[in-house]
Amino acid sequence: MTRPPRAKPAVREHLCKGCGRCIEACPQHCITVGHDTNQESGLIPVHIDLGACNGCGICLSACPEPFGLSTEDYELQDPRHLFGARRRETAPAPAVPSVEVALPACEPMVLKGNYAAAIGALLAGCRHVFGYPITPSTEGAEFLAKVLPELDGVFLQAVSEVATVNHMYGCGGAGLPCITFTSSPGFSLMLEGISYMIGAEIPAVFVNVMRGGPGLGNIGPEQADIKLLCRGLGHGNTHAVVLAPATPQEMLDLTREAFRIAFEYRNPVMIAADGYLGQMTGKVRLPATMTRPGLPDWSVWGDAGHRHNLHTSIYLNEADLEHHNQHLEQKYAAMTEREQRANQFRTADASVLIMACNTPARMAKGAVAALRDEGIAAGLFHPVTLWPFPIRSLQPLLGQVTDIVVVEASSGQLEDELRLALSRAGVNGKANGRPAHDVRIHHVQRMGGILPQEREIADAVRAVVRRVA
Repeated sequence: MTRPPRAKPAVREHLCKGCGRCIEACPQHCITVGHDTNQESGLIPVHIDLGACNGCGICLSACPEPFGLSTEDYELQDPRHLFGARRRETAPAPAVPSVEVALPACEPMVLKGNYAAAIGALLAGCRHVFGYPITPSTEGAEFLAKVLPELDGVFLQAVSEVATVNHMYGCGGAGLPCITFTSSPGFSLMLEGISYMIGAEIPAVFVNVMRGGPGLGNIGPEQADIKLLCRGLGHGNTHAVVLAPATPQEMLDLTREAFRIAFEYRNPVMIAADGYLGQMTGKVRLPATMTRPGLPDWSVWGDAGHRHNLHTSIYLNEADLEHHNQHLEQKYAAMTEREQRANQFRTADASVLIMACNTPARMAKGAVAALRDEGIAAGLFHPVTLWPFPIRSLQPLLGQVTDIVVVEASSGQLEDELRLALSRAGVNGKANGRPAHDVRIHHVQRMGGILPQEREIADAVRAVVRRVA
């Protein structure tokens, strides 16, 4: 009886990594190093001389790539399309829209910034809060832990910040508004999960009450997380709208607005506050309405109508992942176009512009008032969005302003955002007929839990004016 011929291996050139294990394993020495680069993989596959091959199959066992060598002629297929379209037993569930509900009028309240942000979340319809205590942000979560049971809500103290962000992935993926309060060391631990959420397009709100660092540092106020918030939200091409309030009222209003932004773009949103802003009290007025959230049609809700929804950041095919990144970039472009925000104080005729956000913006506003009393034309530009940076609001001022003094509690992280925005806007062009690159940039920087004070801000502007004169 004649034994059927052994099947001989074939190189799947676009999958072969050229590692050489099959070369070492082949007893007939019929496999050699290749010479030509495969244009699809960018690697050099091996070469097989089938005339010397006896079909023993040892090379197949040695190959670490499951499809680098094969005895069959076939093409890999995406399993999503392998068996055709999946059948639905029910029609897809339609989106349930959010509804604005009128609130009764009430007197202003005096609230800590953390409490104001927590109330802003409640007014946005948030009833799910996850977190781990960390000073100086704990009061926000503590307040919500007390009131949510009365509102049929849930507060879950997670075992860590890493667990927190993954709870938020699940909750946001179910289409429910959720929030966490954290501070700088805890925020660092959340970055991997934030990258997953951005990749999977999961909405959520993160309140980062920044404190002194690096490392454990201290619990004093700082603004040294700006680089993380604007440029370092985990691995990959990640961005999120970053809102920088300066008062307890803005903590409430911007936290509520953060949920609208998060669900409009299906993306996390960051609230950047400093330690003093989280702890200081101020007068806060409630809005006229609150939001009763709906249910998005993309949510993973667990019922038949949402059965085929899926949230994932995994794209094993490089072309698919590139296409997904291009989709995300288009979304970032839409955020940049629509969500730039800034507050200005006495900038209409300002020749020297002070730029600050968070609590330093309040010190800077006092410095502007004092300088104006001395006849110095100073103004305040408060970027409410740190990303996208509000360059469109700044550009009209560049034709009249000679100097910008950037005031911050970090070693130039806000100034870096300004310089990058100016560069990308093409500052070597002209603004209102004047070369924009004539504007000189100065700074007042404090670190380690110390905020710039009104007097040193005013002194820095006076020094600039003396140099100009």
